Formats: sequence, C-alpha cells, structure tokens
Amino acid sequence: MSSARGLLNWLWQQLQLKPGKPAILSTLRIMLALSGPLGVGFLIGHPTASAIAVMAALFVGMVDVGGAYRQKATAMIAAAIGVTVALLVANLVSDTLWLSLPVTFIVIFIAGFVGLYGRPTATVSLIVSIMFVVALARFAAFPNLSTVLEQCALCLAGGIWAMVVSLGLWVVRPYAPAIGSVAKCYSTLSQLIASVSKKPSNPEACQEWAKQFLQTQDTVTQDLTAARNVWLSVWKRYDAANPRGNQLLILIEDANQILNSVVALVELLAISAEHPVFQQLQSEMQQLLEQLATTLKTLSETSDTEKISAGLRDVERSLEALEHQRQIVRSQVIDQTIVIQTDDFSDLVNLGNIAASLKALAQQVETDADIFVKMRRGERYSIAQRDTSRLSLLEEPSIFDKLRENLTFHSVHFRHALRLALVATIAELLARVLQVPRGYWITLTAVVALKPDFGGTSQTTAQRVIGTIIGGIIGIALVLLIHNWAVILICLLLLIITAMLVRPLSYSLFITLLTPVVILLLNVIGTGGWKLGVLRVLDSLGGGGLALLGSYLLFPSWERQQLPTQLATTIRANLDYFQQVTASYLNTRQTPSYDAISKSRRQAALENANAAAAAQRLFNEPHHVRGEVEPVTTLIIYIRSLFSSVTTLAEHQRKFSGEYQFAELRRFTDAIVQVLENLADILQLGGTPYPLPALDTYLNTICHQTEQLHTARMSELNVDLGAMTGTSQAIQEQTPVSTELERIAHAVKAMHSAVTRL
Repeated sequence: MSSARGLLNWLWQQLQLKPGKPAILSTLRIMLALSGPLGVGFLIGHPTASAIAVMAALFVGMVDVGGAYRQKATAMIAAAIGVTVALLVANLVSDTLWLSLPVTFIVIFIAGFVGLYGRPTATVSLIVSIMFVVALARFAAFPNLSTVLEQCALCLAGGIWAMVVSLGLWVVRPYAPAIGSVAKCYSTLSQLIASVSKKPSNPEACQEWAKQFLQTQDTVTQDLTAARNVWLSVWKRYDAANPRGNQLLILIEDANQILNSVVALVELLAISAEHPVFQQLQSEMQQLLEQLATTLKTLSETSDTEKISAGLRDVERSLEALEHQRQIVRSQVIDQTIVIQTDDFSDLVNLGNIAASLKALAQQVETDADIFVKMRRGERYSIAQRDTSRLSLLEEPSIFDKLRENLTFHSVHFRHALRLALVATIAELLARVLQVPRGYWITLTAVVALKPDFGGTSQTTAQRVIGTIIGGIIGIALVLLIHNWAVILICLLLLIITAMLVRPLSYSLFITLLTPVVILLLNVIGTGGWKLGVLRVLDSLGGGGLALLGSYLLFPSWERQQLPTQLATTIRANLDYFQQVTASYLNTRQTPSYDAISKSRRQAALENANAAAAAQRLFNEPHHVRGEVEPVTTLIIYIRSLFSSVTTLAEHQRKFSGEYQFAELRRFTDAIVQVLENLADILQLGGTPYPLPALDTYLNTICHQTEQLHTARMSELNVDLGAMTGTSQAIQEQTPVSTELERIAHAVKAMHSAVTRL
C-alpha cells in the first residue's frame, strides 16, 4: 500500500507545474506562425502539401533562446537553414539503408557536438536532428528532384515566416529584451526577499527553507548574468551612452547590490535568531520584508506610479515601526541590568546592523522604483552615468580554440555526441530491419531523451514516457469517441494551445498534451485509428529504453569523476573572493577595489551555482555509481556558508574606518588561504589534506580583543549610559568582523573534514 502511494506521489510530482508564468506570448507567436502555412494550404486547396512548411514553422518558432533580438534572429536563421538542409540530406540518402545509417550517425554527431557552444546552439541542433529523423521517414521523395526542391522551398518558407512573426517587433521595440531581462531580475529578487520573510524557526523546516533559499539565490545570479549579456548585446548595436541603456545598467548593478545585501542580511539573521532580543523585533522585520518583496514585484511588472508609491509608503511606515521598536529594545537591555553582559553588546550590534541593512535595502528599492518608472515613460533619470566597462564579460575562447579543445575523447561534449550518434543510428537500424510501424518515433524519443549525464537522461526519459502513456490514452479515447471533423479540429486547437502554454512549466504535461495532437493529426491526414496511440506508447518506451542503456553503457560521463574538479574550481573562486575582501581590511590605507570585489563575488556565486547543479546530477545517478554523497553535501553547504560570511564582511567594509585592527587578523587570513588552497589541490590531484593550522589560537586572540572592548564599554556605560566614545565606534566596527571570522573558521573546518572523508 505504501509503495503504491509512493509511486502515485512520484507520478504526481512529475506532472506538477514549476513556478513561473504560462508562455502566453510565445504561444500566440507559434499559433500565428502555424496559421500562415495552414491558411495558404487551404486557400490553394492542398492542405497536406503545407505539412512541411507547418513543421518548419513550428520548429523554428520554438527556438526561443532568450536574449536580445539579434541573438534570437541568429538562432532562428540558423534553425531555418538547418531544418531545410536536414530535409534535403534526408531526401538524398533515404532510399539506401547502407547510406542512410552512416549519414544519420554523422548528422546526429555534429548536432550533438555543436551543443558545446551553449544553449542557443544546442536548441537549434536539437530541432535540426528532429527534422532529419522525421524527414528520413516521412518526406523522402528522391529521386524526384523537383519534388525535393519543392519540399525544401516550403520548409525554408515556413521557417522564414516563423522568423517574421517572432521578430516583427524588433524595429518597434529594440530595447524590450533588455528591459524584460532586468525586470526578471527584480521579480526573482522579490521571491528571494519574500522567502527571507518566511524563514521558519523549526530546525527541520529551516533546512528545507535554506535549500529553497539557495536555489532562489542561484536563480537570481543566473538572471543577473543573463541580463548583463543581453545588455551588452543590445548596446553593442545601439549607442552605449543612450540614457535608457545607462538606466538599465544602473538597475543591473543595483540588483546585484540588493542580492548582496539580502545574503548578508540572512547571515545576520542567522546569528541573531536564537537571542531573546531578536524575537521582540521579528514581527516588524517580517512585515517590512514582505512589503519590500511586494514592492519589488510590483515595479518589475508595472509603471503604475500610484501603485508603486503606495507600496513605498507602506515600506516607509514599517521601517519607522522597526526603528522605534529597536530603540525600545536597546533601552530595555541597557536599563534592566547594571552589569551588562558581553553577549548583550553582540546582540545590540547585530540588531543595529540588521536595521541598517533593512533601511539601506528600502532606500535602494525606492531609488530603483524611480528609475523603473522614468525609464518606462522615456524620461531621463538625473544620476551620474556609470562606467559601463565594469560589465564587460570574461574573454571567451575563439570558436576554433573551443573546437580544438573538445576534439578529444576526454571531452564530455565529444563523448555525448558520439553516444547520441550511436544510439540514434542503432534506433534507426532496428526500426528499419524490424520494420516497426512509425519506427522513427523510437529514434526521436532516444534523441530527445539522451542527455550528457545519466541523471538528466533518466529524468527526461521518465517525463517523456509518463507523458506519452497518459497522452496516448487520451488520444485513443478521443479517436474512439469523436468522429466529427469540426470537433476534432477544436480539440486539436485547444490541445496545442494548452501544450504551448505549459511548455516552460512542465515537460511531462507538455508531452501529455502533445501526444494526442500527434495521434489526431495522423488520423486526420491518414489512417491508423486508435492503434496509433498504442504504437506511440510502445515506440516511446523503446526509445526511452535505448536512451537509458546508451547513457549507462556507452562511455558514460559519471558525475563522481567530474565533480572533484568542479568543487576545486568552486573553492578557488571563493578563495579569491575571500582574499579580495580581507585585503580591504588588512590594507586600510589603500582604497578598496570594489570592482575587483564585485567581479570575484560574481564568479564565486556562479561557481557555487555550478557546484550545486553538479551535485544534483550526482544525486540522480545510480546508487552504486555515485557512492557516498554526505561529504559532498556537507562540503557544498559550508562553501555556501563561507560565501555568505565573506559577503557580510564585504558589506560591512563600507562602514569600516580602518582605525581599529585585530592583532592576529593577517595570520588568521593567511591560515585560511593555506587551508583552502590545499583543499582545492587535494580535490583536483588527490591525496590527504594537511592538518589544520592553529585557527583557534588566532581566533582566541581576536575574541579576547573584542571582549576587552566590551569590558571597556561596560565601564563607560556604568558612568554615563548615553556616552558615545571611540570604544563604542570600535565595537560597532569590530564585533561583526569577529563574529564572521568565527563563522568562517567553522566553515573551513567543516570543509576540511568533508574533503578528508571524500
């Protein structure tokens, strides 16, 4: 009974929608793209002749790679040409088995290999592969050259029409992709802040919350990277000094600053959460965070001044309530005891820092709201233009350098392309030799389901098979129950629209709705009846099985072998971030390089997200392959903890005068650098980590210095409760540093232990 319930829960999870919005605009564009060739086909009295144009329009229309219009245009042009060439090649080799098999291998290998150039290229290569497989089985007309050329012309025309529909607003709204990408950053930031306001107190629930928070944090980092790329793409073509371009640049930088502030805020909340004085402010903090999240969400979606202003007024009132309650708590702590405990100072300093962070966050949101409103109205924003060079991307290797680096069996991309080509060729051979009806469905399923990693393959296969089975049952029921052509067309239209709407939200549901579309369409243009549904399910099972076998048996790229290198890269990125930040504390006479700190922070954040994704791939691999995962999980958790502490130090540095220094700070930082460098080397080269240096000795000296400051301050307060002295300033500056150094030492010790177990 419990196993059946577990199976049902798993099936339900596969069909659940991911967070996000339905693809309304994308669906409208695709429907319009399909209506063109369909309408022409009906007008000339040959609706079936337009099938190739419809398919090309569908494939090219689905090449939604995001980014600027120029990037979309490049991808769509490549897709239109690619599907046409695939159709031509399939026609030329379809008659001869001994020729079609090696050509299938070559085409699929090339399509799989060029995916190393990124997601847009991988998307285009996938639809070219699908077109080749379908054309090989369904549209072969060689040696009738005139028919072949006619098919190619129809295919190219369908692709061009889809491009015109998708890119028609380019001239009218050239900045829309950049504005949309920035708005998406602020929308995700609102989700991040909203999650902070919902942080639970229960330790078990808190673990799940931390996982979701880190995932959202990674999403913000990825959205910021995408926004920078879109900004650069748009303003390479348009004037970089354009007021709107500079407004968007300011918003990108401010979004990055908001992200840093939220990470530091969560760190401060974690430090203070267990102290009684924090509980007295929790309600006000939660209310303020909720209103900040709501305001960010509003300004990312609309330019309604009144609606945004109302949200900002609510934020301001909550901020005043928080500050009022903080002053009450501060007075209570000082007045209720004659001999103030050392911990009281830490509590008050942390609460003051939390309140200051929330105030700065509110001011940032208010500034960005003004920029958003004026930008959408086309008005200028009176702020000094910032240097756009800081958004320059890291230099990418040339196309030929990347190709040369990956033309080796050690390359994950090369092995995946070879695996994909072999599986597709085997599927094609089996379908031809066994004369499987609609056998190309086996090849299609294998090509779509096979991913570079086993976890991705198993997940896609499960989603596709589940969707095909459920969709096949729906398709069979529709074929048996509905015989009116008008009703069938209405069902087709509703299924296609719904499938396209949910495509970005659930792959399983997308396949579930698309499968009956295929079954109904084949019954409209031919015969087969309900048996087509059974064939579709069986072929999908066969293709999925081939994909799983290929992923498992054909020179697999197990994540256990790849993960240590990724973890070493992640540790080195966080080490560089740590060194950049601590240098600003050690060299107080030198102005901190905020650009260098920002660059190292972005790189560390990206590598943290990459490590988390790699670990997730590891967890999806077979148990006997992935090995012990606890050390990996622990290592990634404490790498993230190190990042949060360093980010908190980076934020605090802006208030650091440099007048007060810890005696052992340099030795402590040198020891941390030594440990992290050693851990990265061990992960990459193997061996056993060196014993930990005397971190506790350095920490004890630092903590003793902090306690001396607290003792001196207690003596001052016993004389004059309102006195503000240099000691008070030193406590404000040094207490957060001391706290974060302790947390950094704890994280590094845990990382050392995890690497030792690995």
